Amino acid sequence: MAQKPSIPKGTRDFNPEQVAKRNYIFNTIRGAFETFGFQPIETPSFENSETLMGKYGDEGDRLIFKILNSGDYLSGVDYLNDLRNKVKKDIFGLKDSIKEYVKVNKLSNEAYYEEGFLESVYFYLKNKHGKNHEFLKDSIVTKALLEFLYQIEYKFGQTEKHIEDFADKLYTKLRSAKYATQISEKALRYDLTVPFARYVVQHQNEIEFPFKRYQIQPVWRADRPQKGRFREFYQCDADVVGSDSLWQEVEFIQLYDNVFSALKLEGVTIKINNRKILSGIAEVIGASDKLIDFTVALDKLDKIGEEKVKEEMLSKGISEEGISKLQPLFTLSGSFESQIESLKDILNTSEEGKKGIDELDFINNAISELGLKTAALQLDVTLARGLNYYTGAIFEVAAPKSVKMGSIGGGGRYDDLTGIFGMKNVSGVGISFGLDRIYLVLEELELFPETVNKNVEVLFINFGDREALFSLKAIKQLRQQGINAELYPDSAKMKKQMNHANKRNIPFVVLVGEEEINSNTYALKNMVSGEQEKVSLETLVATIKKS
Repeated sequence: MAQKPSIPKGTRDFNPEQVAKRNYIFNTIRGAFETFGFQPIETPSFENSETLMGKYGDEGDRLIFKILNSGDYLSGVDYLNDLRNKVKKDIFGLKDSIKEYVKVNKLSNEAYYEEGFLESVYFYLKNKHGKNHEFLKDSIVTKALLEFLYQIEYKFGQTEKHIEDFADKLYTKLRSAKYATQISEKALRYDLTVPFARYVVQHQNEIEFPFKRYQIQPVWRADRPQKGRFREFYQCDADVVGSDSLWQEVEFIQLYDNVFSALKLEGVTIKINNRKILSGIAEVIGASDKLIDFTVALDKLDKIGEEKVKEEMLSKGISEEGISKLQPLFTLSGSFESQIESLKDILNTSEEGKKGIDELDFINNAISELGLKTAALQLDVTLARGLNYYTGAIFEVAAPKSVKMGSIGGGGRYDDLTGIFGMKNVSGVGISFGLDRIYLVLEELELFPETVNKNVEVLFINFGDREALFSLKAIKQLRQQGINAELYPDSAKMKKQMNHANKRNIPFVVLVGEEEINSNTYALKNMVSGEQEKVSLETLVATIKKS
């Protein structure tokens, strides 16, 4: 029995209509990127594991898709299984040798913890047992073995179960460390930011700075699939590296406004904050060492309310006195300008906070002068995304209030993203568009243009080879005029061909028989109205274009 086909969880198939709508968004974003001077780059779908691992925190590392090495990659696994069995078999003899070493050298049991003991015992065991115990040639294995031997002898005793447990622990330790690269040296791209940082460092001698780049490519995350969260999805990023200028932030706000206006998505709110303001607030309340705890709690103000936020801050060790100084923040509202004035009072003792206020003031004044088409700029001091790498401005884009949707874009300023690859002090700022959420918003608000799914505009009915050849000459002319036209490939019954046109919503059908060939005309049928007329090629082109 044939197996029913399926796709992996967290991935999707897209039908022609969905692809057309996604391409509409892609093309709109791409057009705006290029209008603003960003240049396209692409990076491989997979990177060396060492490029990605350790860049996203423990949680991010767990969500990276690893790729099995080609060739005899399982030899490392076989080695480890063999090692586990050898350790179980030979551990008693090795332990006795260590006790002999301790006795001969008149060492106390505490010597196990003395510096240099493991190394000296390793060489002793290797010289005495190296031929009989192949795995003693591996210093990582032996040192791990010695670390457990003390526990087996002096803490747990010499039971078979403890030896089994030890061998399994040793196996796990080695599998996740030295021999991991024998199984997987590469991983699928987790985001576009770290590969971009790698690209900049690797190609720094070819790049003209400041470098404005955009990238629209898929990424993969081994996340638990759920509504709106997938394991494979596209990111649409734009970044500028090599410039400290706040004019870049101003341009990114205009870029967001440009894209959402072009998509007819009015009522979008571009929220902005600054890492320096958050650091300044933490400093003022005496919680600089608890910046993350403070901002995580503050970020929940809209969701759980003032009292719950205060409770969470108290539970994280932030003092009541410090929290009382935050009171003006909980009621902060009004225009961008009025919120800035309130922040000046709160942060009057923090130099870092004052810098953040100055930066936001500059950006707001510039946007006020330049104006936005349909979006609104809003200061939101609770905004705290990306604090692990953002050092200045922080952006988040909210969909119109009529739609229940999370953020549809975000980004910020980072001072040292390329530092993870050894290229220090290269400042940058970047934003991202949430393609899938933008799609859902446009769908809900019925904002996709009717023309987005540009279909075949005219189908030529196939009555036979002679008629088909005559039709293809006309189709060639139509295509040169930018009209989507095709010939039904088979000389099937006319009813079947007409049904095909109806099912594909093709608005016009052309019928060519012997009479049309002799008179060099075409029978054009409007599939909506049902009207049919004989026309010249010129009239055929004009009629379809007009429709």
